[in-house]
Amino acid sequence: MRRVAKISAACLATAALALSATACGSTSSEKDSGSGKSSGSDKNGVKIGLAFDVGGRGDHSFNDSAARGADKAKSEFGGSLKELTAKTSDTEADREQRLSDLADAGYNPIIGVGYAYANSMTKVAAKYPKTTFGIVDSVVNTKNTDSIVFTEEQGSYLAGVAAALKSKSHHVGFIGGVDVPLIKKFEAGFVQGVQDTDKKIKIERQYLSHGSDTSGFASPDKGKEAAQGMLDKGADVIYTAAGSSGNGAIEAVSGKKGAWAIGVDSDQYNIPGLAKYKNSILTSVVKNVDVGVYDLIKSVKDGKPLTGTNSYSLAEKGVTLATSGGFIDDLKAKLDAAQQDIVDGKIKVKTTP
Repeated sequence: MRRVAKISAACLATAALALSATACGSTSSEKDSGSGKSSGSDKNGVKIGLAFDVGGRGDHSFNDSAARGADKAKSEFGGSLKELTAKTSDTEADREQRLSDLADAGYNPIIGVGYAYANSMTKVAAKYPKTTFGIVDSVVNTKNTDSIVFTEEQGSYLAGVAAALKSKSHHVGFIGGVDVPLIKKFEAGFVQGVQDTDKKIKIERQYLSHGSDTSGFASPDKGKEAAQGMLDKGADVIYTAAGSSGNGAIEAVSGKKGAWAIGVDSDQYNIPGLAKYKNSILTSVVKNVDVGVYDLIKSVKDGKPLTGTNSYSLAEKGVTLATSGGFIDDLKAKLDAAQQDIVDGKIKVKTTP
């Protein structure tokens, strides 16, 4: 589970440690837990700084996965955890200040949850060479940063296979939070999986926001509206990669008999906040952000911080397809075969639509 493929040449730093968090003041919310001192690490644990993307802890998806990794590390190693959550109004200056404040306060490691921290972390990590930073879903080329990336397209391909096999209307949909390269990986894999399974299936596609507008990751109302529109057109399986906006899409799908939602990042069937919709959640493309976050914190605790680019792939269970609810049990043979073909390189999954 924790075997990591190194895909860039960064060495393991022996410098001191750090973890990234989000901005304070009017552009973020914050939460402290535990008892740490002002140093980056003490004899009883580590000082973890966690900078969430928009939506923060409680989004039932991406941020919650990162939170599980930090919570596990804090439980095992002790110390403290400081959480800061971005707002959609954040500027680069806000993100830089957030990371700098955490570094100044001695948090180490400092983890930025989401690609939006890439530019700010590049600048801040260079200013604090003795702090270990981590970023999820992007690559920062500084010697003291662990870039935690995933093969989202591979898990999404399997979701596409499942959607094609389950759809009775031969009509499915994909909803993306923001039309950025990361989310287009989800779309590309899903569409390829659908089309490789049944070329005649119609595929609806929609993004909730564009460019620097990240509201598409934190707008359940937009997710619900987009999903309802697809359902009205005849789609009966909808895959949403849009953070907490996906909660709205799942709600919409639950209102149509025979329709299925496919969740993302966390196993959304098992999320308490979505319990009343769980019988409509076919599966989820689980991205084990918690594993990447935990691995980084543990490496800092052990005095051998991870750096460079670490890729968590389907072969290493960095991405998986959830089986909770048993709704895809009847598809197991075909899904297992598709997964093995990806792992063996027989299927090359695209990263762009």
